[in-house]
Amino acid sequence: MPTYNKLVRDRIPDIIELAGKKFSTRILKESEYIEQLQKKAYEELDEYVNTVNKKDAVEELADLLEIIHALSEYHGSSIVEVEEVRKQKAEKRGGFKEKVFLIEVEDE
Repeated sequence: MPTYNKLVRDRIPDIIELAGKKFSTRILKESEYIEQLQKKAYEELDEYVNTVNKKDAVEELADLLEIIHALSEYHGSSIVEVEEVRKQKAEKRGGFKEKVFLIEVEDE
């Protein structure tokens, strides 16, 4: 039996059970939960970086977005608030659409 020891989506146990397989799970403590969410964010980002086509890229971006939803809730916020902060920052500092790559800044 493979060992995973990782945070999974809520319905994964149901899916495993429907497949007729045996498994074990446990509910994480709050401190473990945030640690595992952060770890999952890196995992999903790595999977996105290693995609080779649009379909897979969009799938991994959706996974990252799900993690962002969970992280915002953990921090007592919402995706709506996160999106508002994103818009404010984009208004003040811009986004990444112009592909600007900073090389150096001269100190006086």
